[in-house]
Amino acid sequence: MSKRRKKNQHHKLPIPATFKRGFPGAPVFFLAVALLVALGFWWWNSKSVDVLPVAKAITEPKVVNPAAAGRNPEFQKLKGQWQRPDGGYVLAIKNIADSGAMDAAYFNPKPIHVAKAEASRGSDITKLFIELRDVNYPGSTYSLTYDPASDQLKGIYYQAVERQRFEVVFERIK
Repeated sequence: MSKRRKKNQHHKLPIPATFKRGFPGAPVFFLAVALLVALGFWWWNSKSVDVLPVAKAITEPKVVNPAAAGRNPEFQKLKGQWQRPDGGYVLAIKNIADSGAMDAAYFNPKPIHVAKAEASRGSDITKLFIELRDVNYPGSTYSLTYDPASDQLKGIYYQAVERQRFEVVFERIK
């Protein structure tokens, strides 16, 4: 062997077996993508499932103090189902306490969570306030008054997503 060849052999260091293989980029990349997709599906399903208990809670009536319900005849006139003639929106008032606290549900046509529902009296006017908190209803409200002559609920609907107000009427469903 020539001196030159011997000299070049001494400069070559043995490469450990762990460095001979390349970085496993493709398998790590696909594993990371699969993990992100799995987390995305889990997050999406958890958001979808969160709405179901709200809908279930709406359809199962909460019992407002039964002893208090029925004492205020003006509030009791509000009980029943009301529908907006301009759409399939239904307001169901199940119970009203003497304090004005209402057990109410709202449907479009599926149940929408009612965060707050209360009635109040002022001179000869019965007022209702309904606040909706659900998907696509982030704080939309109804401010209504009861018109005994026409047996209607009339007032303003505040659409929180668009930040607009609309005049609305609810008619009793018979």
